[in-house]
Amino acid sequence: MKKSIKLSLAVISLVTVGALSACSSNAKTSSSKGKTTIIVASDGSTKPFEYGNSQGKLTGYDIAVAKAVFAKLPQYNVKYQTVDFSGITPGITSGRYQMGANDFGWTKERAKSFNFSNPISKSNDAIAVRTGKYTDFASLAGKSTIGNPASNYSKEIESWNTAHPDKKIKIDFASDQTSINTRLMQIESGKIDFMLYDKISLTQAVKEQGFNDLKVEDINDQTGDPEHDGYEYFIFGQDEQGQKLQKAVNGELKKLQADGTLSKISKKYLGGDFVPSANMFK
Repeated sequence: MKKSIKLSLAVISLVTVGALSACSSNAKTSSSKGKTTIIVASDGSTKPFEYGNSQGKLTGYDIAVAKAVFAKLPQYNVKYQTVDFSGITPGITSGRYQMGANDFGWTKERAKSFNFSNPISKSNDAIAVRTGKYTDFASLAGKSTIGNPASNYSKEIESWNTAHPDKKIKIDFASDQTSINTRLMQIESGKIDFMLYDKISLTQAVKEQGFNDLKVEDINDQTGDPEHDGYEYFIFGQDEQGQKLQKAVNGELKKLQADGTLSKISKKYLGGDFVPSANMFK
């Protein structure tokens, strides 16, 4: 029997405060005492990559990695802000935020507007289901799910449906505030058939929240792009500021991979070493 799921007041406070402060942010970075102030944006609800802890503070793998990076970059004064996922990329485009830390995958569409860091973790896509055996999108034809319209997982399903009109997957869309746990509850109750997501996140959510009736299965939805499949990144704008920040962050990520720091952070938050190999750090 699963545990009851309730969103803590601490997390609600985190999101609310982040959203309010996002509205008042200056669209340009500022300098203070020789430092450049930048804002790192995250939705704070994609555990274990970024989430609010019991004290309402933003934490998780991506956040811990970002903090380790900027600890070595004293020229930056870094602020972390919690906002709706759908607001991160437009916020970077407008200059409201300078970096996104939210388990971002690489897509051709995103690459047209944003620069990517070196990959900071590698997992694979999976589905949470109650019954049945599924191996690829073809086996999910006719099954139902709910997704965030801004996520690459939803876009993958939409692309599949466009290319395979005779084998469509039923997908409805939810707001940014619809949590992983809510969608897992919808699978358990039979409202939807499955949820497509990152395997690390799904596995932790199912285990920690006691969804004993659900199972996590690998799904073969590879795009034929081995350079990017399964990797997650930080993202930046493509202006001069974004390019400079990308270069500085990548330089530190390479060092943190080499000295084992990324591996330690991965084991702490992700439950294993999911750090890409050294050749992926330019």
